Amino acid sequence: MKITQDKLVYFINYVLLTVFLIIVLYPIIYIISCSFSSGDALMSGKVKLFPVAVTLQSYRAVFKYQSIWVGYRNSFIYAIVGTVISMVLTLFAAYPLSRDDFRGKKIFTVIILFTMMFSGGLIPTYLLIKNLNLMNTMWAIVLPGAVSAYNVIVARTFFDNTIPKELQEAAEMDGCSDFKFFLKIVIPLSAPIIAVLSLWVIVGLWNSYFAPMIYLDSQEKYPLQLVLRRILLLSQINLNQTSIDPEVIRKNQYLGEMLKYGTIIVSTLPLMIVYPFVQKYFVKGVMIGSVKG
Repeated sequence: MKITQDKLVYFINYVLLTVFLIIVLYPIIYIISCSFSSGDALMSGKVKLFPVAVTLQSYRAVFKYQSIWVGYRNSFIYAIVGTVISMVLTLFAAYPLSRDDFRGKKIFTVIILFTMMFSGGLIPTYLLIKNLNLMNTMWAIVLPGAVSAYNVIVARTFFDNTIPKELQEAAEMDGCSDFKFFLKIVIPLSAPIIAVLSLWVIVGLWNSYFAPMIYLDSQEKYPLQLVLRRILLLSQINLNQTSIDPEVIRKNQYLGEMLKYGTIIVSTLPLMIVYPFVQKYFVKGVMIGSVKG
């Protein structure tokens, strides 16, 4: 009887997981299929799951803009520099909060938690960036959000649950300083949480477009998201300024529809490539770092 119940539970779990998998995968497969389909198939709604009239025209249309390579370069720079800065500041803030011998850690924890609920807002932040002469620079993108209160709390919890107090005491008996213990022992043992937090920061910086749109004036410093936004806007302007020839209008409408799906794939492809390399750390890091708050 118990074996039968177990099989029933497993069967229900597999069915539910399969349904969830289809719900998650279908939009991804659909967008990829649309990016490889012809404009006529897109406009007529023929694409359901697999590409129809396979073509690379959407990617040719996107990559014909030379500015897209500038956007890729800038996004990589912002993501790498911003992630390094964020990880250094986050880890240096989280580790002392996990130490029982750190005086005032409850006060600092409350202050950090307070920032999760209240912030200065857009206008004060803009004025601060302007007064610090960071406008139209990379630092206006990577510094304001370099430290996340949530990331600090998750990292602190990870340190608290993972780094044994006995290991710290043994290191102190051997004459190891706190800073050396942090660099030589804590950091190597924290690969899972560093990978998870780095992925969160990279995704946030890579997909960011609102802050660059506010703080950057030079198109040479635009990240990929702003470049793709500009390409889509230019295609819409071209559609509105086309001749009255029905054939030309139809081709431009097809091209505009194909550009939308091509830009989605172009912008998400780097993250899709990076994710499998950190996925093995993801579940472990999140579960350990979220046992308690």
